[in-house]
Amino acid sequence: LQPPGERLVVTGRAGWMGMGRGAGRSALGFWPTLAFLLCSFPAATSPCKILKCNSEFWSATSGSHAPASDDTPEFCAALRSYALCTRRTARTCRGDLAYHSAVHGIEDLMSQHNCSKDGPTSQPRLRTLPPAGDSQERSDSPEICHYEKSFHKHSATPNYTHCGLFGDPHLRTFTDRFQTCKVQGAWPLIDNNYLNVQVTNTPVLPGSAATATSKLTIIFKNFQECVDQKVYQAEMDELPAAFVDGSKNGGDKHGANSLKITEKVSGQHVEIQAKYIGTTIVVRQVGRYLTFAVRMPEEVVNAVEDWDSQGLYLCLRGCPLNQQIDFQAFHTNAEGTGARRLAAASPAPTAPETFPYETAVAKCKEKLPVEDLYYQACVFDLLTTGDVNFTLAAYYALEDVKMLHSNKDKLHLYERTRDLPGRAAAGLLLAPRPLLGALVPLLALLPVFC
Repeated sequence: LQPPGERLVVTGRAGWMGMGRGAGRSALGFWPTLAFLLCSFPAATSPCKILKCNSEFWSATSGSHAPASDDTPEFCAALRSYALCTRRTARTCRGDLAYHSAVHGIEDLMSQHNCSKDGPTSQPRLRTLPPAGDSQERSDSPEICHYEKSFHKHSATPNYTHCGLFGDPHLRTFTDRFQTCKVQGAWPLIDNNYLNVQVTNTPVLPGSAATATSKLTIIFKNFQECVDQKVYQAEMDELPAAFVDGSKNGGDKHGANSLKITEKVSGQHVEIQAKYIGTTIVVRQVGRYLTFAVRMPEEVVNAVEDWDSQGLYLCLRGCPLNQQIDFQAFHTNAEGTGARRLAAASPAPTAPETFPYETAVAKCKEKLPVEDLYYQACVFDLLTTGDVNFTLAAYYALEDVKMLHSNKDKLHLYERTRDLPGRAAAGLLLAPRPLLGALVPLLALLPVFC
């Protein structure tokens, strides 16, 4: 959270808006302090249209149509349009913290830039629509909408990283640390300038400490000429092949097909390609629960405004120390004493109907012949849940690593990681690039996570 007294700035550089501290366009300084405290927001289906107002203001003040200066009449006109939009939706937004934050923020900006409340307003910027039925990425899409083409034409291929979450739950971070975590409830996996991913983990059985992922929410933030804001949400027994608004691409912009959803297996396997940030996401439902895997350029991974605030970004920092489980110790004890006798002492008690150790080993060996951490995770899950589907969860997690990890020498891991969260993450190079961090629409979308 932002320290008291420090102001938020939205940079005036053409091409992006984002949270940060330093030189640039001053704006709405108190908003970041609300960022992750707003679970009282209404759902995304609320009749409150503050998100529309936010998006129109962003559209009018960013990209190639942005005012040359914050003090130009055009910027004040955009602020007046923003204020008018909030007034029109005021009746349906009573009690909405995002709405009230926007209203106070507009007043702050009007005062800072000496804008009169009376005067002309700006019209929402028109967007180029792709031809009807255009299901392929257009050859004339803006180059900015293809990550490698736009930023790496004359340099080496970017370094891609991988993060995955599966089972009860096991986390492989962007730095190839492997952890087993409790993390019951809602936790952020990814939180950077371009997308947010949050998972909700629930107990597998009543009274059991074993949890698994029952809900997944992904927010793709508005990005230049490429994509509108899009939200993807999956839950147990509901793995949609579309965003929550029913679309399967990035919206109405010229490069909209740089974000696409493809259903690989109905109700079981969905792949999301976000070419404008060089990212591939795989979501599966295995049994009742969800698995997540992502391939992302290191440059995008590190595109965060405040590095010190990323303590709960699990894919980057790992699980907090008090949430980690030493499943290898559990595995060793189970091998020596039998799983059922460990229920009282284990940090993840065995479920009432679990497998004998020998049976769990045999079932995991069928799918995972290499005795790496995925194999050990499989055995752990069968001993703690009694659900044979967790064998497939570990198997598909490893298959996703084979598809998404850029270093084929690191497919198999053999030693788990239990260290202070963030220690390994500090080794990642901070290499932000001028992509769009859509601040205002993000804050309005936070309710989707709650």
